[in-house]
Amino acid sequence: FHITFAMSTQQDIYAAGSESRPPMLNKENYVPWSSRLLRYAKSRPNGKLIHNSILNGPYVRRMIAELGDGERDVNTILLGLPEDIYAAVDSCETAQEIWLRVQQMMKGFDIGIQEKKAKLFNEWERFTSNEGESIESYYHRFLKLMNDLKRNKHFPEKIASNLKFLNNLQPEWSRYVTIVCDTREIFKF
Repeated sequence: FHITFAMSTQQDIYAAGSESRPPMLNKENYVPWSSRLLRYAKSRPNGKLIHNSILNGPYVRRMIAELGDGERDVNTILLGLPEDIYAAVDSCETAQEIWLRVQQMMKGFDIGIQEKKAKLFNEWERFTSNEGESIESYYHRFLKLMNDLKRNKHFPEKIASNLKFLNNLQPEWSRYVTIVCDTREIFKF
């Protein structure tokens, strides 16, 4: 178990990027990746310029164009792409061209916003604790699902999410839920 956890952590670090490396594209999570990549670009020296170059194309000064800036912007994005995506965009000449092509590819690859929301809603409907799962693990999975729902602009009501969490606990934890509910009833009188 510990080795799996360590590998998962290493993979998470690799996917998230670092100060010296941009985040790696996860094809199933293009929107969060693009946000992280743009934040990474902003954190670099001349970050605003890199960010603007990615979104709007290379900045060209009227008098003297600096050589090498566009190449740095291109490399910022290329370093965060998996091999198959890299192969499809390495002929692009500007960061903006790469950005737009990756965006277009992810729209085609992604299952679509509506389908993704439907998938998340289905996951919400089927969410339950696993047999023998610790309450901490259950809570972390629940928070991840809630974060995914919020990221995709689907906000279950607070009472619905609280009930979902409590009603799907393992039997050994549900007695505590009953105690809490009974205690609330006592204080109502």
